[in-house]
Amino acid sequence: MRILMMVLGIAAVIFAVIVLGLFFYFLKVWVRAWMSGARVSLFNLLGMKLRGVPPTLIVDARIRAVKAGLNVSTEELEAHYLAGGNVLNVVQALIAADKANIDLSFKRAAAIDLAGRDVYDAVRTSVNPKVIDCPDPKKGTTMLDAVAKDGIRLLVKARVTVRANLERLVGGATEDTIIARVGQGIISAIGSSPTYKDVLENPDHISRKVLESGLDSQTAFEIVSIDIADVSVAGVSGAREVANVGALLETERAEADKKLRQAEAEGRRATAIAAEQEMRARVQEMQAKVIEAQAQIPLAIAQALREGKLGVMDYYRLQNIMADTAMREAIASGGAEEKPGHKES
Repeated sequence: MRILMMVLGIAAVIFAVIVLGLFFYFLKVWVRAWMSGARVSLFNLLGMKLRGVPPTLIVDARIRAVKAGLNVSTEELEAHYLAGGNVLNVVQALIAADKANIDLSFKRAAAIDLAGRDVYDAVRTSVNPKVIDCPDPKKGTTMLDAVAKDGIRLLVKARVTVRANLERLVGGATEDTIIARVGQGIISAIGSSPTYKDVLENPDHISRKVLESGLDSQTAFEIVSIDIADVSVAGVSGAREVANVGALLETERAEADKKLRQAEAEGRRATAIAAEQEMRARVQEMQAKVIEAQAQIPLAIAQALREGKLGVMDYYRLQNIMADTAMREAIASGGAEEKPGHKES
């Protein structure tokens, strides 16, 4: 019996030492929570430690929430921490939203934080809209390149004022989508302008037209305003730039048409030359056939003499006719050559 009492006494002493150790280990955190009005029991702090949650972090986050008048339980903070969220950032965002009269629940703030967005920065952007450049200079492009209907190139730079839309922050498109849509809208609006002078005279008309297009749909932001910061005609400052794209295209088209017509004319010329050579070849062929036919005449005469179909007198008479014909041809050709000489005498 005495041994049992000794064992129980030792166990009680050990238990008391453990309890005192835990009490003094969590005493500072517990006292801070108690003095701040955000009371947390020692058993709750012990449970946090056993679950791998830093008690100091949870207590600090709860103290901030309670001091700001928010009712956030330690269970919610622990669950968000275990899910991999930024507890202090979420609490800070809730405080900022409450001060700005923005309806933001802990559940939505935690979802935004777990989605990879900076919820505190989103709340600040919702309260104080920020300005983004279009196009983004970080991408290596400082001006948008657009062409009016008259063919004049314009270089445009815009500034877009956006406010964060907390309801669409989860799943909504980012700033890059806003920049791309605004840039596309500006280029389209300038492209529909009759002349570049209309854009230079009324740049606000372009911004209003783009703003009315609803470019912030399905994005995490709400476009407050679009302002044309700079607009100029391309080619004024640099010799390599082309200002009148329309004239350049017309010139290139005319040059291409000229080359096409020249090629077609050259093709017709080559066809005509080929046809001429073909005709000459056919003339030579016909002349060869005539010579061949004329070569058959003496043979036919000899054949007729042998067969008795042609007499000697007939042959001489034929020779006389041929000689007489040759003489007439000679006289005719000689008379034609003497006409200029007769005019000189």
